[in-house]
Amino acid sequence: MEETLRQAPSDCLKIVFFGPESTGKTTLAGKLANHFNTEWVPEYMREYLQEKWDNKGEKISWEDLIPIAKGQIASENEKAQKAKNVLFCDTDLRELQVYSEYYNNGNCPSEIRKAVEDNRYDMYFLTFVDTPWVADDLRDLPDDRLGIFRIFEDELKSKGLPYQVLHGSIAERMKSAIELIEKLVGR
Repeated sequence: MEETLRQAPSDCLKIVFFGPESTGKTTLAGKLANHFNTEWVPEYMREYLQEKWDNKGEKISWEDLIPIAKGQIASENEKAQKAKNVLFCDTDLRELQVYSEYYNNGNCPSEIRKAVEDNRYDMYFLTFVDTPWVADDLRDLPDDRLGIFRIFEDELKSKGLPYQVLHGSIAERMKSAIELIEKLVGR
């Protein structure tokens, strides 16, 4: 596997927010990091693509996938060194893979697929689509949100990965997440 797509060793519990666009992943990652006084990794894909949109008026292309993957892992590795017990990741390379396959007829760069299989996370919080969809420059999937949610859930199920679906308001999602995280860290 390309070294720039490999997780650096760390002792922290790694939790990923995973799921369709506009389902509260970023909000939850930030709030939970604040609650647990630790670090969180923003979604690099959003930062990268917003800059591309602002500078060129262009959306994602196949050529963007590897740079996005490298940026996500670099950000994660940096934050993992500073995290206290838990690191919250606003998406991961698996999310990039799911979207790549969705938009590219099942295709995803092999380097990303390999990294997805090799890198490890302790828990996925799969965010349900019971939040309002909010339009922005990058979002484009307001219509079949439940179908897209099922694609994300099928990915976790097919790989036997540990996950919890988060439903309801931000407060309800926070409560569920905090309870599970406290069990995971042995509080």
